[in-house]
Parts: sequence; C-alpha cells; structure tokens
Amino acid sequence: MVTMSSKKAPASSSLAQQYATIIAAVSAYWICSIGLVFVNKYLLSSSDLKLDAPLFVTWYQCVCTVALCLLCAYAGKALPSAVSFPEMTFDYRLSREVLPLSFVFVGMIAFNNLCLQHVGVSFYYVGRSLTTVFNVICSYLILGIGTSKKALACCILIIGGFFLGVNQEDVAGSLSISGVIYGVLASLFVALNAIFTQRSLPIVGDSVWRLTFYNNVNACVLFLPMMLFSGEFGEVAYFRHIGSGHFWFFMTISGLFGFMMGYVTGWQIQVTSPLTHNISGTAKAAAQTVIAVIWWSEYKPILWWASNVVVLFGSGAYTKVKRDEMKAKFGNERKDVEAKRLLPSISEDNSQQSSETV
Repeated sequence: MVTMSSKKAPASSSLAQQYATIIAAVSAYWICSIGLVFVNKYLLSSSDLKLDAPLFVTWYQCVCTVALCLLCAYAGKALPSAVSFPEMTFDYRLSREVLPLSFVFVGMIAFNNLCLQHVGVSFYYVGRSLTTVFNVICSYLILGIGTSKKALACCILIIGGFFLGVNQEDVAGSLSISGVIYGVLASLFVALNAIFTQRSLPIVGDSVWRLTFYNNVNACVLFLPMMLFSGEFGEVAYFRHIGSGHFWFFMTISGLFGFMMGYVTGWQIQVTSPLTHNISGTAKAAAQTVIAVIWWSEYKPILWWASNVVVLFGSGAYTKVKRDEMKAKFGNERKDVEAKRLLPSISEDNSQQSSETV
C-alpha cells in the first residue's frame, strides 16, 4: 500500500501544480484587468484630481509600455536563462508598415478611455459590449467571412441588452450620450484592431511583443498632434497636481497594468484555452460591474441588471457557438484528410482486383 501511494504522489503533485498555475494565471488576468479599469477611472474623472486630459493619460500609458518593452528586452539579453523576451531594435521601415494598425490602435485606446471618462465603471462593460457585433460586421465587410444564424442570434441578443442598458441609464438619469458614442466607437476600433493585428503580425516576424513595441512607439507620436489640437497641453501645464508624486504613482501603475495585460492575457490562454479565456473575461466583466456598484454605493433597478445579464449571456453564447463551429470545421477537415489518405490505397486495391479478374 505504501508503494502504491508513493507512485500516485507525483501525479497528484503535478495535478495540484497545474491547478495552482491556472488559478495564478486567471487571478493575474482579473487583477490587472479590473485594476486597470479602476485606476484609469480615477485618473480620468476623479474629483480629487480634476484632470480633463484623457489623451495625455493614454499617451503616458503608451510611453510606459515602450519603456517596459525596452527594459524587458535588456533583461532578456542580460539574463537569458531567467527572462525570455525578444530583442527590441527600432526600424523605421517596420514602423511605417505597422502604421495603419497604429492608427486603429490609437483610436481604440483613446475611445476606450474617453468612454470610461464619461460613464461609470458599472456601465462600462455594457457601453462597450458591441465589440462582438462589430467583429461579425467587419469580418464580413473586410475579410468576406460570413456568420451562422446562431451567431447572428447571439449578436441580436447583445444588441438588445445594450439598448436596454442605455435605456435604464437614461431612466436613472446617469446616461451620458457622449459616453455611449465613445463606447460604440471603442467597440468598432477593438474589432478593427483584431483584424489589423492579424495582418500586421507577419511584418514583425509574428512577435506579439515586437508589434506591441512598434504600435506604442507610433502611438506616442500620433497622440502629440491630437493633444495639441484638443488643448490638453494647456490643461496639463496648469494642472495643480502635475508635480505630485501621488499623481505620477497612479499614472505609472496604470501604465504597468496596461503593459501587463498583454502578458497575462497570453498566459491565461496558454494554461487554459481561448474558450476559457473568453468565459473568464465575461465572468470578470460581471465581477467588475458588481464591485463598481458596491464601491460607489449605486442603486440599480432590476431591468438594469437584466441588461447586464442579457449582454453577458449573449457574449457567452456567441463564444460557445463559434467554438462548436470551429470544432465541427476541424472535424470535417480531419475527415477530408483521412479520406484523401485512404483514397490511394483504395485505388490500389481496385486496380489489384481488376488485374486478378483479368
């Protein structure tokens, strides 16, 4: 009996280690994602800071990402056994080729923060819930990829939940029309970013970190004229907390969370699966909404909560439908390959039978 238990110990230990890794990855994703939203909300619309410069906040996050990419690349070069990170060398040609994606990227992060500035964290998820719908639309218009009726039904469900949420925000008197518009635009640019990222990855040798580096370098430059024309340079120059360590601490934490999101997202997908990642993201959005309502002591009616449930259910159902479709497609492709593999042997058998008959 002692021998049997000693044989099982490594397996149970390995299983426990796997569970610990999964819990760590999911927890890291939740902490970074929720933390980024709450820190950004504080920076963008806090009554303590009173800083009306969302583009400046977003620009600084891009600067942090560039600096952290260079730091990690240096660490990877100095300590290759401890840190695995691609080398970062700037190439003007690659920067120019990545530029179309960078325009989309700038629109995505700018409209994300503008939406968060004008709406509460509790409504933020619903306000940006049309990403899935725009994914379907952009995939059809740009890539020519159609969508099944089941997936379209899920999109209709999400749209219904979105409009119900907007209606309930209006009833509660907390609706921001500009916030909703920014949320819709953010959803559109998130969908476009996914498509342009897929096209741009081969340019940088399929390295996500190199693409992140070039994207953020370009964004640092593109945000400058936007800040100039919006008058944010003057806003920042006269900002009373510009020399405050407290302010720059939260700005840097926001930049760190933004950088970490790229890593923890990939880590969660690696140790679980893309489906589990989407489910985790949906559950995180629900938790984020509940935390925001409790944190700011908000009262929300039943129909408001229903809108969140409808959007969450529609998003989860869409993920499952696409997963089932991919599994079915993969199964059919395997059958086709198997059939093609067996076809020569069947032909040989037929020819052999024909020669025997003759």
